[in-house]
Amino acid sequence: MRTFERCFLGANRWALILLLAAMSVIIFVNVALRYLTNQSIEWAEEVSRHMMIWLTFLGAGPVLRYGGHIAVENLQDALPRAGGIALRVLVAALMFGFFGFMAWYGWLYMQRTMFQLTAVTQIPFAYIYSAMAIGGVLLVVHFLLIVRGYVMERQFPSDAHFDATASASL
Repeated sequence: MRTFERCFLGANRWALILLLAAMSVIIFVNVALRYLTNQSIEWAEEVSRHMMIWLTFLGAGPVLRYGGHIAVENLQDALPRAGGIALRVLVAALMFGFFGFMAWYGWLYMQRTMFQLTAVTQIPFAYIYSAMAIGGVLLVVHFLLIVRGYVMERQFPSDAHFDATASASL
């Protein structure tokens, strides 16, 4: 299971790195061309916007995994241990429900927009909306891998690259 988790997280990270790098290069080249030659790449804005959508949905899982999303923890801090665990079970169930809802509605949007084309690149909008469905599924997998530690001890995995507790204290 550890090998799967490590490979899964590594693949997710590399997808994010490649998307961000490609988006940065496209935007940089487009800005440079615009200022140096008064010409721009027609598709650069549209493609970079779609890449940002994909970055958002693919990046939500790793941020969730390390506790980086905003959370209000006052109530669970005020409750006794058993009450805090019960509250976190409720929160985890609601989160799984939301992630499932996100995946389901992403799938529905994909089906509805398969024949609608983007303005410049003329690709189906379903390719952009698939980020929502895939992101929802990835969120479920990421949360399944950490939910026990979250519910029982309110723990999130630590990582040398991302530590939500250290950034929260800054």
